[in-house]
Amino acid sequence: MKRFLLLLLMSAGMGSAWAMLQPGASAPDFTTQATLAGKPFQFSLAAALKKGPVVLYFYPAAFTPGCTVEAHDFAEATAEFQALGATVIGVSHDDIDKLNKFSVSECRNKFAVAADPDQHIMKEYDAVLKMKPSLADRTSYVIAPDGKILYSYSALNPDQHVANTLAAVKKWAADRPH
Repeated sequence: MKRFLLLLLMSAGMGSAWAMLQPGASAPDFTTQATLAGKPFQFSLAAALKKGPVVLYFYPAAFTPGCTVEAHDFAEATAEFQALGATVIGVSHDDIDKLNKFSVSECRNKFAVAADPDQHIMKEYDAVLKMKPSLADRTSYVIAPDGKILYSYSALNPDQHVANTLAAVKKWAADRPH
């Protein structure tokens, strides 16, 4: 019985990893309100992809402990992503007023965060937190300029999202003809 419960728990924890979009899939296009350094603007995935790959990461809620750690980590790595031609954008259900503050304090004015209050983006990217559907799951994607998913990763622990997406962007850059 214990083994059955353990397997059940393990498979439940992996459910979101199996549901997310997989490498090679087409990334759903979207435009939404975003903010960078407390200044709102319209973010367009299609426009960002014209400049290079996009690191799109979903997080449950601004100013929560794990999301703050993840935002700090992405802020510290933003220059590295930019040097590789990549744009970083975080997405949550939070409203733009809350995200204006989050973009300044926790994102340290380094990268944009976008509002998805009706969860249409989260749903298209299979990034809804199963145990609390009003929030985003912690899921990260790297999207190639051609609109295809290069890399996807889902784990509530924020520790590996930046390292994993940075490695995927570095691999993309290394594989490109010079």
